[in-house]
Amino acid sequence: MNNNSKNISLIAIFSALYATAVIVLAPISFGIYQIRLADALLPLSIIFGIPGAIGFGLGAFISNLYVNISLLDVIGGTIANFLACTLAYYFAKRIGIIYRFIASIIETVVITLIVGGYLSVIFNVPLEISLLGVFGGSIVAINLIGFPIQETIRKSSISKKN
Repeated sequence: MNNNSKNISLIAIFSALYATAVIVLAPISFGIYQIRLADALLPLSIIFGIPGAIGFGLGAFISNLYVNISLLDVIGGTIANFLACTLAYYFAKRIGIIYRFIASIIETVVITLIVGGYLSVIFNVPLEISLLGVFGGSIVAINLIGFPIQETIRKSSISKKN
């Protein structure tokens, strides 16, 4: 499989996985207080790079369009996922688990600021309420669940190469 085909396949797989998880878990994936468990996939962009960032951005677009809370959510969520994953990938190019963990924190911060910012407008609540609501769920999904998954996949792939 050439590199272009591989990247297109990764984008399709990641967007489908993300969108499906968000839609199936919609009751906890949307709102001021949310735990978007699909965000546990975001640290995989640390391993898979830009195809992961594009796939998770596209997955946010599809799932947010499907649930259709607001056009602001569709656009903002897409941008948040793509930006968070892209920044994490480039930051984590440095060697070491500390850099990868900080990269997952970067994802949490970006998602919190962008999504928490526009949810405040959509739901007409104070900014600090929406930021805290998104931050708590992001810590759980991205850092407590997603980061260990990413590390497990990384170690599995390294051990298969040896």
